[in-house]
Amino acid sequence: MDLFDKVQQFKQADEFRAMGLFPYFRELQSRQDTEVIMEGKRRIMLGSNNYLGLTVQPEIIEAGIRALRDYGTGCSGSRLLNGTLVLHREFEEKLSAFLGKDDVATFPAGFQGNLGAISALVGRGDYMICDRENHASIYAGCKLSYGTMLRYKHNDMAELEKRLRSVPESAGCLIITDGVFSMSGDIANLPEICDLARKYGARVMVDDAHGFGILGSGGRGTADRFGLTKEVDVITGTFSKSLASLGGFAAADAKVIDFIRCNSRPYIFAASIPPASIAVATAALEYLQAHPELPQRLLDLTAYMRQKLNENGIKTIDNQVPIIPIYTYEPIPTLTMQKELYERGVYVNATIPPACPPGGCLLRCSLMATLTHELIDEAVGIIAEVFHENGL
Repeated sequence: MDLFDKVQQFKQADEFRAMGLFPYFRELQSRQDTEVIMEGKRRIMLGSNNYLGLTVQPEIIEAGIRALRDYGTGCSGSRLLNGTLVLHREFEEKLSAFLGKDDVATFPAGFQGNLGAISALVGRGDYMICDRENHASIYAGCKLSYGTMLRYKHNDMAELEKRLRSVPESAGCLIITDGVFSMSGDIANLPEICDLARKYGARVMVDDAHGFGILGSGGRGTADRFGLTKEVDVITGTFSKSLASLGGFAAADAKVIDFIRCNSRPYIFAASIPPASIAVATAALEYLQAHPELPQRLLDLTAYMRQKLNENGIKTIDNQVPIIPIYTYEPIPTLTMQKELYERGVYVNATIPPACPPGGCLLRCSLMATLTHELIDEAVGIIAEVFHENGL
């Protein structure tokens, strides 16, 4: 059998292209903002994870420019060897203090942070118990480890306890969950997860990519929202959303972070975050601390948009985060409506399998704190037109 047989058999992308419904790799010709120029036309951006809108803040941009001038374009080595800048340690100290953890290890990408933390901490004979709707990077980290992965139904605490009972008492166990689930916007049931972890002697890891900068006091995240920062053993996240940059982190007790730094293959064998990216993340964190009202503004705008959608007969899940899924159920209607919205000036993300289960297709709207009521009203009007024209 030829290794590339599967390549020749992969037809879905070509089929969607032939139908004019391929929704991916759209090219931007402007900054990541509330309004963008994408393929020559103005679009209202409702498909970005730039939650706090900080990618266009002048002082944050200037921080990146200064770092380029002072430190050059890259580090040309891993953090373990020649790739640690004073900028990295300064950021790690500021972020650990902000999160209420002893220390932070940073990675070149958020995906890599989950990959690196899980694979370092979970060894042969250990167990990982995952929510079924966890992010793909968590599953990749589980595969890279030498432990045994078990799964439980989404936010189902009875099934989580059942899985915990099946773990041998002699084995280490890590419960892993998203803080905010990226498709539905559901928030993990951290109080019960932490209670079960204590009961069965397990540790808890939360990927807070979509909760950091949004939930909790001043945007400190999902664990802070529940008052469980000390009970959550490891918090991971990304710079590519609320911090307007590129990179990832794991926050935990100092000994845990030291172990990750010395044992994580994705950390040891990857070049470190470039100077401009770490400087931008630092400036964005400082901006968030100086403007603690930003997360609440974002949540208020989200509630406003959800209300407007409901007034126009479009049902949404009543979650509490700036992720608004609008269910369209099947791939072709989903891609059709995404295309029609795009052509009328609204960009949203089409979510089809394997990013969602069969029958669970949706259009995923994600909001920024820099949106206005006027832009939301305009976008909702277009969304309502398209949905009603398509009988939804």
